[in-house]
Amino acid sequence: MTELPRIRAARWKERHQIARLVAAALNPSALAGWLVTRAELCLPVLSAVADIWVEHALFFGDIQVTDDLTAATVGLHRFRPLPPPANYPERLTDATGPYLPRFRDLDSLLEAHRPVEPHHHLTVLATPPDDATGLDEAMLNHYLTRIDRTGMPSWAHVTVRDRDLFIRHGYQLTAPIRLPDGPTLLGMHRPAGSGRRWPSNPIHAGTRPDPPAASPPAATTR
Repeated sequence: MTELPRIRAARWKERHQIARLVAAALNPSALAGWLVTRAELCLPVLSAVADIWVEHALFFGDIQVTDDLTAATVGLHRFRPLPPPANYPERLTDATGPYLPRFRDLDSLLEAHRPVEPHHHLTVLATPPDDATGLDEAMLNHYLTRIDRTGMPSWAHVTVRDRDLFIRHGYQLTAPIRLPDGPTLLGMHRPAGSGRRWPSNPIHAGTRPDPPAASPPAATTR
């Protein structure tokens, strides 16, 4: 048995810490290197951008975290067209500096591939890069048990290394998203009614069985 912390809803005062967690999960990825080419600037730029989207999700979605704030799911409720984050163009410019064109390109590509039907959008599944306790499985399962009772489909963009994790949980591959001179992302769609599980907290009691197989640290993209 592996001891894991309880999963709960995020609090407003934790938004900056959650943004740093998201940035740390994305930082080792090829996507992060494509967005910010100078390694020493990657983490602070990603944290500043994550601040914008974490705040947005607290207004227009749902964020679940572990009690110790080492893992998080950041979701948006795209049941209707959503407004952009408050003052998004100015804030994105301030956050990214010379890397603004790459972030704009990423936004455009992800928006072009996102479904138009109402859906739950898992924008980020963030776990520590060195985690070997199955947090990615636990967090994704908890997220899905919360949304399954709504009878709506869900959507995520993930890196290639996270493909098997999402397939195990009912997601299906769509067309790949190829970034210009960069890595390939995978659009993944989970049809409505794929799980029909009641909401549960698989690690509420403090322990859960060991994960079925070691899977890489998870970090989806918006």
